Amino acid sequence: MSKRPIIDWENWLASPPGQYMLRWEEGQYDRTVADIFGYHAIQLGMPVLDTLRENRMPFGGLALDARSGPHGARAAETGSAPGAQVLCRFDELPFDTQSLDLVTLPHVLEFSEDPHEVLREVSRVLMPEGRVVVSCFNPMSLWGARQGLNRLGADPFLPTDAQSIGFVRIKDWLKLLGFDIIRGRFGCYCPPYRTDRWLQRAAFMEKAGDRWWPIFGAVYMLSAVKRVRNIRLVGPAWKTPKAALAPVAAPVATPNGTHGKAPGEEK
Repeated sequence: MSKRPIIDWENWLASPPGQYMLRWEEGQYDRTVADIFGYHAIQLGMPVLDTLRENRMPFGGLALDARSGPHGARAAETGSAPGAQVLCRFDELPFDTQSLDLVTLPHVLEFSEDPHEVLREVSRVLMPEGRVVVSCFNPMSLWGARQGLNRLGADPFLPTDAQSIGFVRIKDWLKLLGFDIIRGRFGCYCPPYRTDRWLQRAAFMEKAGDRWWPIFGAVYMLSAVKRVRNIRLVGPAWKTPKAALAPVAAPVATPNGTHGKAPGEEK
């Protein structure tokens, strides 16, 4: 039996690297959702982070899944996400088809049994031109490489129950569901340090990484819009009446020359 420690998601979020990640994601969600308009928005999971606080839609809420521990009701007790709360399955959302304008998924897919099915359900409830915003850990990063050392017996750095889903895979899933990618962003370029002291010393890597190795950030965020192809507006078929053609005068021979004469005109 393995004696390696199991890192709990909530405890990890309270750690220095977890707080470092939350600060980055908080700023990214604030900027991303601020210019998304509509009436209804919902955040799936992760109540410790309010992804909708800068969004101006009149109706917003938080959905929690009892089956995924870090996104369940227990986690909401110390959460900060506002609005109405509903307990449901993320792959069977209790919302009407095409009823929402915005759905955010902060680290939800990594803890889902079937992340593609969750995205399919999000596509169902979104209005045409609705937006989805996803954030996940990036396996192609220093943090991802450090987590990969688990196979060699090293202690895990990230939560042990989170599966690895790459940026390209999420992008492909969204495209298959009819989404267009609006924006992709990577962040958290510091090495996998566990203390504030070392994270602060490596703070210069944030700007350097954003410029020189942007796809290797520890976390990525992806925003996409739902497209519905070949939409036909149903309405009355207005027909413009065709202009009547005037009769063409027929030429008539006269002693002085040829003159036009309309058909049916008496001689």
